[in-house]
Amino acid sequence: MIPPTPRLTFPVKQCLRLGSVISVFGAYTPLRYFFLALGLVAFVVEAWAFIDAVRRPAPAFVATGKQTKPLWLIILGVAAVVGLYGAVYGVGPISILPVAAFVAAAIYLADVRPKVKDFRNSGSSTGPYGPW
Repeated sequence: MIPPTPRLTFPVKQCLRLGSVISVFGAYTPLRYFFLALGLVAFVVEAWAFIDAVRRPAPAFVATGKQTKPLWLIILGVAAVVGLYGAVYGVGPISILPVAAFVAAAIYLADVRPKVKDFRNSGSSTGPYGPW
């Protein structure tokens, strides 16, 4: 009688998370580094949009026909937190939340910021070289 041969098993580290780039045997691939850098750049853009919205006056948002400042601060604050989570934990490119967060920041920077930036308070003087 022939004894049964033992099955060979190899320890494989399970790194499968939803939305992550799969790392093979625990190694980081160049694609993973690319998406990590992309996530960090997206977070920087989202943080820039949030900080810019904090610095702008509240009447400028309403006067230019855009949403109110508190609403934009909530949207961009949530976007910055989601972007930070995506950058720190390496959420992959197919996850919808980091993409939506970047889109919100891009809409603010491309549409709202130029109009709010040019807002001038008509009732005040800005000094000897500015409008009276």
